[in-house]
Amino acid sequence: MTFATAASTESGFEIETWTKDSPEYPRELLDLKQPPTSLFAIGKRDVLDSPRVSVVGTRSSTGYGERIARTLGLAFARAGVTVISGMARGIDSKAHRTALEQGTGTVAVLGTGIDVPYPVGHRALHRSIAMGGLVLSENPPGTIAYQGAFPRRNRIIAALSPLTIVVEAGYRSGAINTATQALELGRQVAAVPGPIDSEQSKGTNQLIKDGSEVITSPADALALLGITIKPESPPPLLPDTEQKVWDSITAGSALTDDLPALTDLTLAECLAAITSLEIMGLVECTLAGEIKRR
Repeated sequence: MTFATAASTESGFEIETWTKDSPEYPRELLDLKQPPTSLFAIGKRDVLDSPRVSVVGTRSSTGYGERIARTLGLAFARAGVTVISGMARGIDSKAHRTALEQGTGTVAVLGTGIDVPYPVGHRALHRSIAMGGLVLSENPPGTIAYQGAFPRRNRIIAALSPLTIVVEAGYRSGAINTATQALELGRQVAAVPGPIDSEQSKGTNQLIKDGSEVITSPADALALLGITIKPESPPPLLPDTEQKVWDSITAGSALTDDLPALTDLTLAECLAAITSLEIMGLVECTLAGEIKRR
């Protein structure tokens, strides 16, 4: 039996090396035609012990895509699901940051060396994930980005979870590459539908057209993972803004845009209250902007 070995980065993080014989090595990677000979890791191995989902998308994300990534991230956090992504700009970083904000696990799989944040502007995000989650790479420390690095990285993202969700993507993108590799592995792939005139949704809409699962609410995503969240009974006393929003959903559902008129709150206050109610398990938001009691 070969156990993990460790070294340290200049920033003080301990780098572990997991070989295929190490108990830490994720067995799901052995489904790959060419599994990594070894993995370099910084952070908490136990985040891989929770249910997992891979969330990917375009670097050129829209406000719509980032809002959906956050909504899904909040649901995964409440359900104790670890989010796996690639630490890229756009959808990836939104997925990671939502998990970190909620104090739940997230895994970043890099196409560079474990100690080489990419893009460079994500140094702080890399550090946060190393402290609160797990960073993985098959490339030796010090490796800079090279041609073909990210498609190779994508196969690891696809293999690490039973479900890959594409939030936004064009026809040809790294996110679609990840989805394709997930399908080749026999994993489930789901996509968020988007506007038909949006370049960032052409790839996701095509995935749905080709038979991928459709995500229209956080409940859809959790159901694909076999997770059902039981609704919580309303507490005796909600904070004032949350109570106003809760009371306004009198018919069981309401549109987000209608809430300011129904509650005398600003839209920003309504959105903050909705987030709180979501986390408490009292409401769920559809991608069309409808708020439903659970």
